[in-house]
Amino acid sequence: MIKETVTNFLFNNLNNFRIQDVVDILVVAYLLYKLFTLIKDTRAEQLIKGILMIFLLTKLSEWLTLYTINWILTNILKVGTLAILIVFQPELRRGLEYLGRAGFSSIIYPDMHKRKKSDTVEEIVNAVASLARQQIGALIVIERKTGLNEIIETGTEINGEVTADLLINIFIPNTPLHDGAVIIKDNIIRAAACFLPLSDSMSISRELGTRHRAAVGVSEVSDSLAIIVSEETGSISIAEAGVISRHLDIKTLEQILDQIYQPPEESESILLKWRKFNEEDSGKKED
Repeated sequence: MIKETVTNFLFNNLNNFRIQDVVDILVVAYLLYKLFTLIKDTRAEQLIKGILMIFLLTKLSEWLTLYTINWILTNILKVGTLAILIVFQPELRRGLEYLGRAGFSSIIYPDMHKRKKSDTVEEIVNAVASLARQQIGALIVIERKTGLNEIIETGTEINGEVTADLLINIFIPNTPLHDGAVIIKDNIIRAAACFLPLSDSMSISRELGTRHRAAVGVSEVSDSLAIIVSEETGSISIAEAGVISRHLDIKTLEQILDQIYQPPEESESILLKWRKFNEEDSGKKED
């Protein structure tokens, strides 16, 4: 009986299936795919997840007859259209610019061959060590879950494999790309000479300059980790979650980067892990 019902259902629907329906489905799928590529690796991706969560909570509160919560969430969704236009303004602009360019052709980044993550850590550490020895100022931002495409657009795209030589050459004084930040995603240098948002925090020491304040700023608006090399002293600092830790040695930097390049399930705050390790180590020494 069930088999016949299913067979009849499929036969009736397939019998009425038109070529226009196939085109309709393919066009919608293509548009959804392009929408996803436009918001991928941007803060909009995280915001959309938040909107979906509000929608699910609305349906859940309706099912559980939680009238007050449901009323609040329903009204939030009603004004959501205007909020989306405001919040997603950069992505909407990028999408319209994309449609205005050469037809439906898209810019495809060349595939970079995968390397061991330990190799990427080694290259970054070697570059930072060399820059610190020469007292060459540098600002390196490692992108994590929150995308930094808006910041990348302010600089010069590179999309090259991370190597110590390339990083060092970027920050050599009086070269075209030395002024600004380098953005790294996995084992790829996405862009250089990028402008970062400056932090307004009053807790930052007055002796620290714009480079350190920019590192704290980008860590406040994303989950990225910024590495700073001071051109005055050659000291190495790291900023994460709006907190800056100064005077790190190369060994500590390597340990922190090893933690960053671990699997996502081990993505606890890097600086938090480092501080816990130091506290446990100092406690053992006291004993």
